[in-house]
Amino acid sequence: MERDTDLVRPTKILKLKSFSSIHNGGMIKDQYGRTFDYVRIAVNERCNLRCVYCMPEEGINFMPQKDLLTTDEINRLISILVKSGVKKIRFTGGEPLLHKDIVSLVNFSANAGVKSIHLTTNGLLLGKMAKPLYEAGLNGINISLDTLDHKKFEEITRRKGLEKVIDGLNLALSLEFPSVKMNIVFMRDFNHREIGDFVELTREKPLTVRFIELMPFDAHQIWKTGKFFGAELIEKEIRQLYPNVRTDNGSATEHHIFKVPGYAGKVGIIPAFTRSLCGKCNRIRVTADGKIRNCLYSDDEFDLRQLIKNGASDKDIGKGIRRAMWMKPEDGWAAQRLGDQGRESMTQIGG
Repeated sequence: MERDTDLVRPTKILKLKSFSSIHNGGMIKDQYGRTFDYVRIAVNERCNLRCVYCMPEEGINFMPQKDLLTTDEINRLISILVKSGVKKIRFTGGEPLLHKDIVSLVNFSANAGVKSIHLTTNGLLLGKMAKPLYEAGLNGINISLDTLDHKKFEEITRRKGLEKVIDGLNLALSLEFPSVKMNIVFMRDFNHREIGDFVELTREKPLTVRFIELMPFDAHQIWKTGKFFGAELIEKEIRQLYPNVRTDNGSATEHHIFKVPGYAGKVGIIPAFTRSLCGKCNRIRVTADGKIRNCLYSDDEFDLRQLIKNGASDKDIGKGIRRAMWMKPEDGWAAQRLGDQGRESMTQIGG
């Protein structure tokens, strides 16, 4: 007899509407009518930076490699997800360019029928990796860069390397990836006075710079020190500096997309902490150790890697994914009330 409890074991049990209607395949949906066609897969936990909003300088207790998904296991999950209607994949970490098989993972995704393949990186290794990734089928790169000032870069990342990141950005732009974005975690009294400098990067470059609210996944470093700078304040600052800025079309994850008339690129704001767009969520998160987190702020995790190790069929793994997402809380605030943020660093979740 089939036992649903063998598929996934969440840390808490939520009251569910009927799950039977989605046992047999089809799109991945939840109780609130949301459809999930975008997956973020963390391929590792390790990183070559130590950003103050993510990890302590000494790092964290990284999981041993044997406890992480293998390349073959990631590829298998990709195949199952594509058959379940996933159209977009983003590879994250840690720093995904440290993964020895990242180019082959991108190439496998392209051949598996993924429509849009993206990657988020700190950019340090992009100088040697951008062209192979482009040739493998990567459609977009997000580069995490929180300051254009050398001293602040070293203060935030605890490492040197700003020139390498800028060189990698310029190389990505020269290769004409369909999408090149810059992610800026915004912090009061750290980099919030650099708004104009970042917006000016979009004057000549087809680049989208995105200001992201600080989140409480900093391994207890700066979250409680008053560095938070909310989406509404960011928008106010932009409008003060650029009174003629106009609102462009946004997406499911961005508060607003702005464009300064005559500029080649765009500006985005992501309300990562205020969570004003949960109702439009379309993403699945898979951690490096093979757990689904159906919400960034949820502690409920569903163990896909254990299913694989137990010899589950593709059908049963697909069912496990559907069940995990069916149990997604209504929004990030509801998810946070259910747990205590068991993973303390963003590198353990997938950036």
